[in-house]
Order: sequence, then structure tokens, then C-alpha cells
Amino acid sequence: MNPNLTALQAYPFEKLRVLFADIRTPAMAHIALSIGEPKHASPDFVANAIKDNIDKLSNYPTTKGIPELRQAIAHWATQRFSLSTLDPETEILPVNGTREALFAFAQAVVAPSPDALVCSPNPFYQIYEGAALLAGAQPEFLACRVENNFIPDFAAVSPDVWQRCQLLFICTPGNPSGAVMSSAQLKALIALADQYDFVIASDECYSELYFDEASPPPGLLQACAELGRNDYQRCVVFHSLSKRSNLPGLRSGFVAGDATILKDFLLYRTYHGCAMPVQHQLASVAAWNDETHVKANRDLYRQKFAEVLDILNGCLDVSQPDASFYLWAKTPISDTEFAKGLFEQQHVTVLPGSYLSREVDGYNPGANYVRMALVAEAAQCADAAHRVKAYVQSLKERGAC
Repeated sequence: MNPNLTALQAYPFEKLRVLFADIRTPAMAHIALSIGEPKHASPDFVANAIKDNIDKLSNYPTTKGIPELRQAIAHWATQRFSLSTLDPETEILPVNGTREALFAFAQAVVAPSPDALVCSPNPFYQIYEGAALLAGAQPEFLACRVENNFIPDFAAVSPDVWQRCQLLFICTPGNPSGAVMSSAQLKALIALADQYDFVIASDECYSELYFDEASPPPGLLQACAELGRNDYQRCVVFHSLSKRSNLPGLRSGFVAGDATILKDFLLYRTYHGCAMPVQHQLASVAAWNDETHVKANRDLYRQKFAEVLDILNGCLDVSQPDASFYLWAKTPISDTEFAKGLFEQQHVTVLPGSYLSREVDGYNPGANYVRMALVAEAAQCADAAHRVKAYVQSLKERGAC
């Protein structure tokens, strides 16, 4: 067996099951705010596209994807991120969701060595760590602190770390905080990548869940375009239909950017054997070509955030994020005890922030935070907020916080 498998930690939800073992919950209905799985209705026209093309089950899909899908993606991305060009032939690859692609990308990009580093934010999407370890590199965690708006202080990273860095994962809007990196911050990272010769992999799967219609989050390729770097050198972005279009089960996304990198990534994927089914590709074309359902989706989240934050006002140290569907709330007691007590007393599940982070030099930047995913219907989210408020009040009455 690959010895690096022994370095992998249990996934956060496995840790949560252990934390909740043997807990007896009240009779009230369970509300899960722990998993970032969209619960809004999937667009009917996407399902219809699958049904209308179900005969394509008899066709092997190609790894590169059908031209219609790559063209639809190119059109969407150039419009959304104000790009002057994005070549559907050389700068776009369809993938089976960003989770699969983020992991595979590290295997293709990293040259294994004892000195190789893969840098990522901390807290982080757990795939970044597993991808680094199984690619034969060491993860280097960059703390996301509240004083820096939960974005790593890249300027404080030592030259030695950048010298050893082969791949930098960023997530904007961020998971779990929802923090959005500015165009200036992205451009500063591009300059570092040029100076130290590493690749930037920007996980932008939450980019379409924002609150201000006049100010969508910028993307890495957009920052490249503003710099006149239309070859997107050293820069690759990852997008998905899971959150944007409420299609997590479609397993459809794309990777775009530096054509030289994507040429080698396509070679890797050809051997990897992970082509998207043709009927899913055609359904994806329909999804990327429509913005009406995406705006309606944002409207639903906007309403839920307003109601939930109004209920939690004065209860928890929490505020509306820049984007995404998460609340990153500071807890009055340890995050694990908070999650355990809330589950036991109110039958509401939240995810301890320390499960999404790693301790570095005695500091875990996710400790004493919990992540709440406002993915359920509005009434359930409001009910959950009232239960959280009741639980926090019970802590205060007991003098526990």
C-alpha cells in the first residue's frame, strides 16, 4: 500500500460521528447545518436534458469533453470574469466536480521530493491536504486569522517556504469563512508565483453565491486579464455546478487556465480514466448557458442569511460573510463542546472549526469556531437559528460562558 495513506487524517464528518457517539438526542426533528450540500431544487431543464440524451449511455465519453461544453464554459467564464479570451480547445477541461479535479491536479503538478511543499489556507477544504500528501509533498498551512479577514497573510510567508512551494491552493470565496480575496491580493500572489515558480490552483466553487449583485467576487483569471497576462501562466481555476446550480449529484465542473499545464493535466486524466458522461456534459451545457436560475438561487440565500443573522444578533459573534453559504461563528466555549452540546440539547448539527484545521506551532486557527451551512429550506434554517440561540442562552444561565 502507498505508505502516504497512513498520513491521512479522518475526514471531519467521521470525527463528528465519533464526537456524537452514544449521545441521546431530544425528540425534535434533526436539522443538519454541518454538510455543505445544496438543498435548493435543481433546475428542471437540466434534468430534462439528461432524459432527452439518455441514449448517450451507449457512448464512451472523451476525457477532453465535447466541444459544445467547452464552448459554453468559455462563453460563461469570459462574460463572468471579463476575460478577453479563453480558448476552449487548450485552456478548458471539463471535470467530475472540483473535489475530484483538485485532488488529481496535485498528482499531476507536484514533483515528489522530501523538500516539496503544497501550501494552502488553514482552515481548509480537506482535499488539499490529502492531495499534497499522496502527491509526495508536505502540506504547509497558512493561518486564516480574524485580524486578516480570514485570508492568509501571504506577505508574512518566508522566502524559504515560497522557494520550496510547488503548488499553492487558494479558496475564494473561502470555505469555511466565505472570505473573498481582492483583485489586488490575487495579483500579489501572481507576482509571487512568477518570482518563485509555483502554480496557483484557485478553488472558486462558491464564486456565484454572493450578496451584492453589483459586486461579484473576482477570480484568478480575471486578475491575470487585468495584468494583461492572457496566457494565464502558472494560474488555474476550478469551478463547479454543484453550488452555483444546486447540482451536486451531477458531478460537473471545469478547470481552466494555463494551456501548458492543462496539456499535461489532460495527459494525466487520460490515464486516470475520469471522463464525464456525455448526457451529463449536455446537461451541463444547459446549466452554464442560463443565469436566471443562478440569480434566483442567490435570492434564496440572501433571504435566509438576513433572517438567520437577525435571530442570532446578540447571541453569537457572527456576521454575514463576503460570499458562500456558510456562517463562521465564534463559540463561547470550545468548538467541540459547543457542537456536542447543541446536538445533545437541540438536535442541530454544526461542524467544529478545529476539524477543518490543523494545529501549527501550538495554534489551531479553527478552534473556537463552528461552521454552519445554511443549505436547508428557509423555515428549517430559521428554526435551527432559534435552537442555537436557546442553547447559547442555556450556557449563559449555567454560567458556562
